[in-house]
Amino acid sequence: MTSESALAERLSRMIRIPTVADRGDEPFEAFVSLLDELYPRIRASLQRETISDRGLLYRWPGASSADPLVLMAHYDVVPANPDEWDDDPFDGRISDGWVHGRGALDDKGPLLVILEAVEILLDQGFSPARDVYLSFGGNEETYGGGARTIALTLRDRGVRPWLVIDEGGAVVDAPLPFTRGRAAMIGVGEKGLLTLRLDAASDPGHASAPRGASAIDRLARATARLGPRTFRPRAPRAITGMLASLAATARGPAKALYRLLSRSGWLTGRVFAALGGEPAALVRTTIAATMQSGGSAPNVLPAEASVRFNLRIIPGETVEGVTRRVNRRIADAKVTATVEEASEPTRLSPVDGAPFAAIAAAVGTALPGAVPTPYLMMQASDARYFHDISEHVYRFAPLEMSAEQRASIHGVGERVEIASLVRGRDFHVALIRGLE
Repeated sequence: MTSESALAERLSRMIRIPTVADRGDEPFEAFVSLLDELYPRIRASLQRETISDRGLLYRWPGASSADPLVLMAHYDVVPANPDEWDDDPFDGRISDGWVHGRGALDDKGPLLVILEAVEILLDQGFSPARDVYLSFGGNEETYGGGARTIALTLRDRGVRPWLVIDEGGAVVDAPLPFTRGRAAMIGVGEKGLLTLRLDAASDPGHASAPRGASAIDRLARATARLGPRTFRPRAPRAITGMLASLAATARGPAKALYRLLSRSGWLTGRVFAALGGEPAALVRTTIAATMQSGGSAPNVLPAEASVRFNLRIIPGETVEGVTRRVNRRIADAKVTATVEEASEPTRLSPVDGAPFAAIAAAVGTALPGAVPTPYLMMQASDARYFHDISEHVYRFAPLEMSAEQRASIHGVGERVEIASLVRGRDFHVALIRGLE
């Protein structure tokens, strides 16, 4: 079996263990045991702790314990309906140079390439210049506390990482219109998350004789007032930095346009907001109604009703500030807003220091031709907990992902190319070898 086929088989075995939250503890325990079997040098040479119920923390001692490197991933996955897939999503099928199955991209593939790199370096007798930590969470998909507890544990021990890398961006083709080539999209921060519940009450009664605005009427009016323009556009420096990086790959008038936009956050905000969709989400806090409840029968006016909204908060705004703005937009004293879940936007990590340069250098070695490009991550990740202990927290899975592959994450047909896994492994080898 070649090294590439052995690597693919190891990922296949990981996928075959359905580490889904509703499957109980057994799959997660089996997965940890599998890691010991697949990576015996890591088990023998690295110190491993179980932090909280499903957090794994490995420490690879280096020449210096100061300013370590932290490589992150998670080993839990979201559910997959077999009826929607061509194959069993937990079969880990290997075919025509690809590994198929739930978790191939999110996040067992990125976890595997970290372990492959460390195992190879241990086999070569390599010792890193500084400590290397591997932080693996088993409840990222359910907003669990594994990564949070690991970050708190490191803080209490006085550990201040020099560089932290978690899942997030990937290597993509032409990420903006009229650009050419590949870009290594490196998330320098992420938007905040807010679940907001709006409640309204009214006098119950028979629907044949309605009196005034019902609870549902009030919530419908409030929802209509909370559209795309609820929040003003603003372009964080992560977005203007992205435009500056990609301007060099643009063609024709787009080159001048991207350069212009990279110099003006105000203009970028308004241009992207006008485009709508994903571009608009990059430059403003978004709000979307996602759940509603109320009423007991088709002919009964409800005494109360509720609507839940999902908000993704742009850096520069806060949970408190956006909640106030929602209340002002609603302008209805009989509708109350309750914060059910919230996390603030993270700080934006710099792109002009040695840690980002180390990522860029590893990209150049393992993924030549891919332009290291900062961006703002709109999803939530375990990395958000590490901003309290490090100034340099980035989100980058060193795998090539097409638009189709990215759509399969949490969707149907998730798969990763074996050659991409090899390059992802080589990225981490280069990164660890390049530590100073």
